[in-house]
Amino acid sequence: MTTLDGKVAFVAGASRGIGAAVAAALAHAGAAVAVAARSEDEGRLPGTIHSVADRIVASGGRALPVPCDVTDEESVEAAITATVAAFGGLDIVVANAGVLWQGPIETTPLKRWQLCLDVNTTGVFLVTKAAIPHLRARGGGSLIAVTTTGVTMTDRGSNAYWVSKAAVERLYLGLASDLRGDNIAVNCLSPSRVVLTEGWTAGGSGIEIPPEMVEPPETMGAAAVLLAAQDAAGITGTVQRSETLLSRR
Repeated sequence: MTTLDGKVAFVAGASRGIGAAVAAALAHAGAAVAVAARSEDEGRLPGTIHSVADRIVASGGRALPVPCDVTDEESVEAAITATVAAFGGLDIVVANAGVLWQGPIETTPLKRWQLCLDVNTTGVFLVTKAAIPHLRARGGGSLIAVTTTGVTMTDRGSNAYWVSKAAVERLYLGLASDLRGDNIAVNCLSPSRVVLTEGWTAGGSGIEIPPEMVEPPETMGAAAVLLAAQDAAGITGTVQRSETLLSRR
């Protein structure tokens, strides 16, 4: 079993879905985890940073709920600073916060297009930018951005969600080269199949997913643990699919 004892992780978008599963998996592997998201109170979708952190602590892990709006640079920097102050440093970052919009381009409102870019792309940039100095100070670490297999599905048209995630993959593939000398692993991770998160259920355009195409969020958690244990001497500069990555262990 991969151990992350003594490591500190920051998971953005961790109040529900894939982020919550990743936070729980990292904590189970031994990491102290900052559970970061905007959701401090119950809203339209279930889950808050407090409920996720409480579950981790109840299971014997270490967790800190951290309010964070990934589209706001000051909010991101404050969240990273709070994490380092509470746990003494930062080793692992999972940039998972995202919004879903899969409508065709010709019927996509500008505000939806911009929201996908703001959260899914700029949000990853801001979280990563704020975290790098702290990982460098620890002598290395792991950066993970959650993307989607939809990036490669060019036969199925285009939408704001896939475009925003494709930009993240390009960002991280280049960043892996930039940070190799700092011993920081940089990878993207996507589900191999569809994870029916609360966000997908709310914004999946009514698409019905066959049972054989559904992946439990815990699979993403296990894959994230494996990537979290890497540094630049291990897996870096890759786009990984969860089930494929785990099958190679």
